[in-house]
Amino acid sequence: MDELAESNGRRSVRMADVAAHAGVALGTVSHVLNHPEKVSPHTLERVRRSIDELGFVPNSRARALAAGTSSMIAFIVIDLGNSFFLDMARGAELEAQERGLNLVLANCDMNTDKELVYLSLFDAERMAGVLIAPLPSSADDQWRLQEWQSDVVALNVDASGRGCCVTTDDELGGYLAAQHLIEAGCRRLLFTGGPFSLLPIADRYRGAQRAVAEADGVSLELLRTLQTKPADGRKVGDALAARAADARPDGVLAATDLIAFGIIEALGVQGVSVPDDVKVIGYDNNRQAWESTVPISTMAQPGEEMGRHAVRLLVDEIRNPGSHEHEHVRLTPTLIARESTGT
Repeated sequence: MDELAESNGRRSVRMADVAAHAGVALGTVSHVLNHPEKVSPHTLERVRRSIDELGFVPNSRARALAAGTSSMIAFIVIDLGNSFFLDMARGAELEAQERGLNLVLANCDMNTDKELVYLSLFDAERMAGVLIAPLPSSADDQWRLQEWQSDVVALNVDASGRGCCVTTDDELGGYLAAQHLIEAGCRRLLFTGGPFSLLPIADRYRGAQRAVAEADGVSLELLRTLQTKPADGRKVGDALAARAADARPDGVLAATDLIAFGIIEALGVQGVSVPDDVKVIGYDNNRQAWESTVPISTMAQPGEEMGRHAVRLLVDEIRNPGSHEHEHVRLTPTLIARESTGT
């Protein structure tokens, strides 16, 4: 099945648009493009006239996929220093290879300008499609800035109503993480992470709030950080170590494993024991969660599964432009209990 691209390059218009203009079925347009001998002369002339009037030219990328030939897709991630995104890329690559596709990987390094540059580059190069795990705070902008010629599937952000997306249930993850600390005996909880413009972090905090609201005699403190790096965690750890023992939380829910790693490192330097004095749980199941001096309990996100789902959605959108419906796949995080929470 083929699709059409507007000759001025501003917008990708699919065969459904041509079919509507000509008043014929989508399959008829496909036959006009690929098997004109199957179409009556009158219908053939009508569809070709619509194509000429709209100013469209055939685009070979959908035809290549439909024929089962190799094609290229791109994957833009925000931070390859976080193994969660490496897991996504691995899953996407495996699924792409199984479907006869090749994957090009780009790291925007937490920079929204680089996100846009890569999107524009891959769109201009007419990749078969683009996967993007963007900065959640910039995701809306990426869909508003222009209508991309390439099909785009988002990972780790909710792009419902704009395109296909794959996420995990971060509110549930925050709820389960806080619940785990409560069940471990913690009564003075602290949630730390930021910025809250990162929607997954805000969702995790909301889940923690819900767990605390359901528990008796449990409090929840919020301590925001500027970013999600170990250095941010070390600042939090230093601040907590400086408090009197009875003013210190007995359970810390870090929005990422990298923050949790920094907290544990700083507390250890100051002689505060994890988990005896403070229990700590992170989020993501980043490699640093198990490489820490104190293995970190965490909420694992199914990164490889997310990557595989994203490729599946992207290929369906390319191959079936007339019948494809945008889908939001939401996966469930899994609690992994380790030494940092006394388990």
